[in-house]
Amino acid sequence: MPPALRSLLTSLGDRVKAFTIGQRVLAVLGVAILVLGGVFVTSYLTKPTYTPLFTGLAATDASAVVQQLQTDGVQYQLSDGGSTILVPNADVYSERLKVAAAGLPADNTQGYALLDQMGVTASEFTQNVTYKRAIEGELAKTIEAMQGVKTASVQLAIPQQTVFTDSKQDPTASVFVAEMPGVTLTSSQVEAIVHLTSASIEGMKATDVSVVDAQGNVLSTVGGGTTGSSSQQQSAYQSQVQANVQAMLDKVLGAGNSTVVVAADMSQDSGTKVTESYTNPTGGASPLSESSSTESYGGSGAGSSSSGATGVLGPDNIAVPSGSATSGASATGSGSGYVNESSTKNNAVDKTTESTTIPAGTLTKQTVSVAINSKVAKNVNMGNIQDLVAKAAGIDPTRGDSLSVQAVSFNGAGAKAAQQALAAANAQAASDSMWQTIRTGLIAAAIGVPLILALFMLTRRGRRTEREEIDLGELDATSAGASAQAGTWPAAAQPALDDAAARRLLEAGGPTPTAPTVQLPSLDAEGASIERKRAEIDALAAGDPDRTAELLRGLLDDRQTV
Repeated sequence: MPPALRSLLTSLGDRVKAFTIGQRVLAVLGVAILVLGGVFVTSYLTKPTYTPLFTGLAATDASAVVQQLQTDGVQYQLSDGGSTILVPNADVYSERLKVAAAGLPADNTQGYALLDQMGVTASEFTQNVTYKRAIEGELAKTIEAMQGVKTASVQLAIPQQTVFTDSKQDPTASVFVAEMPGVTLTSSQVEAIVHLTSASIEGMKATDVSVVDAQGNVLSTVGGGTTGSSSQQQSAYQSQVQANVQAMLDKVLGAGNSTVVVAADMSQDSGTKVTESYTNPTGGASPLSESSSTESYGGSGAGSSSSGATGVLGPDNIAVPSGSATSGASATGSGSGYVNESSTKNNAVDKTTESTTIPAGTLTKQTVSVAINSKVAKNVNMGNIQDLVAKAAGIDPTRGDSLSVQAVSFNGAGAKAAQQALAAANAQAASDSMWQTIRTGLIAAAIGVPLILALFMLTRRGRRTEREEIDLGELDATSAGASAQAGTWPAAAQPALDDAAARRLLEAGGPTPTAPTVQLPSLDAEGASIERKRAEIDALAAGDPDRTAELLRGLLDDRQTV
């Protein structure tokens, strides 16, 4: 061990031995606090950062993944009821590769891989069912890849095509999705699922897809398109209209001077409306079809009446006298021949056919009620306020909408209670912050005060030890003074003084010491230094006893305060 280190350890051990019981207790507490603090800081700084390895795992998959992590000796944490596994950030990618190589998590949804397992002897029915299952599996895996979707299931209804009927049915699909915890699919995501499914099946339209979530909410209906439940649609519309009207009134009347309530009725029926209209073509269009027929008979005497003339057969083979016009024939004059003209013309017309799909959730009627504080209403024009509200809410009288704007007295008890509750909450927050600061300060003081006391005690103990090194040996100031007055030194106490010590004695007016009659033993450098200090103290005590006594009293006083 180096001498410097040995000397330091020896000095430290001597100082600790010189401690009192209370000082030792404080020192032990300070060291324990330092050790505990170091351990805590080290554990906090060396604690790894955990990152999700897999989320939304089934119980069987989570168990298999945990076994794989235990085999690899990797630390892990479980959250979300065991469906999410966290591992240190440094091991995420390597463990994902290892777990994937082990076939975990298991993929229960098979796609086109089902076709690889089908033999050549499979029946037509088996081939059709397997093909449908493959498409369903591929669609489900694609939908599960969307953000927020935990699991998905797709069921296809593809009708069989036959040559024995002219009618053709469109295929339909139903999609079940389960969201991640705390996630709700947006309308754009639902539309993406609908269009993804419809575009994957030949002959399927976007209106032929139904989407349902795990809570039983209908997100898209067959024939109605993307929609929500009736209560959700109604609540969303009422909230939107109320927020728009309330925002406008707050800017006009001030916050807290008005309140708005909206009640909306929505139809949940869906269907298709077909409208046909006809108009005359512009620009003189040619007729689509035209037919004409003309008959003419002539001869003298044909129109006169004479005996023996048979005439023309009339209805029911009854003879009609000659000269009379038959039904459907026109005569040019009396006695003229028979003439029959017929003409048919089909003119072109413009035909317009409109097919409108009526989705569920159509607004049928709404009622808007607005209450304004009477203290503010007397300073505004109520007619203008009513017009603004009608425009902002989209009031349509022909649809049966109604609007009511009234000036009433507002009850301020609720506002006062709200203000008091807000003030109490703010006071509680301030109190919590203050106590948190006090708690932090007490913890810091509990750690820092013992350390400061220990350092202070060690410093004072060091000063005391340095003083004790000066006070080595017992001084006999009386005998030394008497010998100095006589101008002689005792043989046993004669010091070996250097020139500086002799010079200080001469300046103090003391006697010049004679040469030593006793030869001191040879000492090393440390021992010579101590003897020199003793000689200087003896000389000082002999030259100035009063000053020496004063110094000793001061040393004694300092020692008592330690």
